[in-house]
Amino acid sequence: MNQSPENLKTLASSIKSWGKALGFSEVGITDTDLASAERHYQAWIEKGFHGDMDYMAKHGNKRTQPAELVEGTVRVISVRMDYQPPAARDAETVLAESEKAFISRYALGRDYHKVLRQRLQKLCEKIQQEVTNFEGGFNYRVFTDSAPVLEVELAEKAGLGWRGKHTLLLNREAGSWFFLGEIYTNLPLPIDTKTDNHCGTCTACIDVCPTKAIIAPYQLDARRCISYLTIELKTSIPLEFRPLIGNRIYGCDDCQLTCPWNKFGQLTKQDDFHVRHGLDDALLTELFAWDQDTFENKMAGSAIYRIGYEQWLRNIAVGLGNAATTPDIIKALKSREADSSDLVREHVAWALQQHAYDMKSSTV
Repeated sequence: MNQSPENLKTLASSIKSWGKALGFSEVGITDTDLASAERHYQAWIEKGFHGDMDYMAKHGNKRTQPAELVEGTVRVISVRMDYQPPAARDAETVLAESEKAFISRYALGRDYHKVLRQRLQKLCEKIQQEVTNFEGGFNYRVFTDSAPVLEVELAEKAGLGWRGKHTLLLNREAGSWFFLGEIYTNLPLPIDTKTDNHCGTCTACIDVCPTKAIIAPYQLDARRCISYLTIELKTSIPLEFRPLIGNRIYGCDDCQLTCPWNKFGQLTKQDDFHVRHGLDDALLTELFAWDQDTFENKMAGSAIYRIGYEQWLRNIAVGLGNAATTPDIIKALKSREADSSDLVREHVAWALQQHAYDMKSSTV
């Protein structure tokens, strides 16, 4: 099979069909020119907006020059998969109930890294079967938020949507409730057309951000973002942000919840992303009572697992500090006053102070 324009066009069409059959909501193809994105990315790094995510400043040009990461790459097959779980408790309602724990919608089910990577691998196996005798062979590597890849920029170039002012990818038919994945390949497939931006004059995401992390349209200071503070930051959460975190113990969806385009958000068709362990409507005190074995058993196969038990307790302690004062809240916090972790003890002490709790006299 030769690499004629007609054969490549047919193959590209087939790849999109196979992708849909594997559960991907949309598949697009782009080239590897990220020169414009490279300038913006380097400026973002130089401003220190990546915080403690040192890995984002590593790898040289591999992030912005795909062929440096995977030799021979000339095209990127970009995919998206809807993750919004059906039957999940309304997010706004949970956020309004201070005794409840809010967990970002993407993390209510199984770890998306594994799910998407397995589907991408199956797609590559299907392509491999089709191009067995293809000139030059089929070389590839799959990614899902797991390597130095500018996935939003590539997805935008592949026609899957546009980068919103909150820096997430937006799609006119699906909002932003989806995961992204990529296949780097040497196949010179025909590329798709980049999508126009449809944010207009809207600033809803900027206005709603609890910590004002979106410092300007299309500019995020991760150091202020609740998702960064509860997931990526491994040390003490800065005092100025703790009251603003509210009951968000893992991630934050405010900028997505307020986005007008998300009225078009699609429910996932993947069972793996359905709610597990009642995490869509759990009490902070219930989750705070988990021992390490319980955390590891219940969170096995979840994206939450990677933050670890200590960080989990740290986050919940902040949530408890922001909750309405009740005997159950105080009791839960007191149960970990002498926790073995310095990090947990510090956040528990802060939380008790928010309830005007005098640890010396044990009164409220």
